[in-house]
Amino acid sequence: MTIRPICITGNPVLHTKALEVTEFNEELSQLVQDMYETMDEAPGVGLAAPQIGVNLRVFVYDWDAEDGSAQRGVVINPVLTISEVPVGEADWESESEGCLSVPGERFPLRRAETAVLTGVDLDQNPVHIEASGWFARIFQHEFDHLEGILYVDKLEDEYAAEAKEIIKDRGWGKDGLSWLPGEEKLEG
Repeated sequence: MTIRPICITGNPVLHTKALEVTEFNEELSQLVQDMYETMDEAPGVGLAAPQIGVNLRVFVYDWDAEDGSAQRGVVINPVLTISEVPVGEADWESESEGCLSVPGERFPLRRAETAVLTGVDLDQNPVHIEASGWFARIFQHEFDHLEGILYVDKLEDEYAAEAKEIIKDRGWGKDGLSWLPGEEKLEG
């Protein structure tokens, strides 16, 4: 297993719709194992293949539910159905999220309260998960990555302007920038 560099906003793979997985082989298995290791080292609660430069519809997740149960897995070629996204301003304390591709930043974003995720796992067994709360938020965030959307692309005007300024000030928003979990220095 290998910890892989995480692409920072501006890399074209982060802003392109990912391709369906058609080959279930050792290469895909290795990718998934690397994704788990990278997510764990970052640390994160989810990681989509485009975030490590691979344009495939795959994401991993790791979430400890409120009841203490661990929710960890991979979904390949996911389909996501969500409830209606509430109208109104996002709450800074209860609806803020971050992203490994916009490292160190957090902004509030309204998300649907529930989500149904389907797809397959590495053995091509069906995956069907009904999630609510933060677990549903994780699925929505990672699924967006597969659609070429970062959460900062969906922010309300006030926060979108702040995010754009931070991205500009940090020299992000261009191809070739990444960071390696376990190291402080950005590459590129």
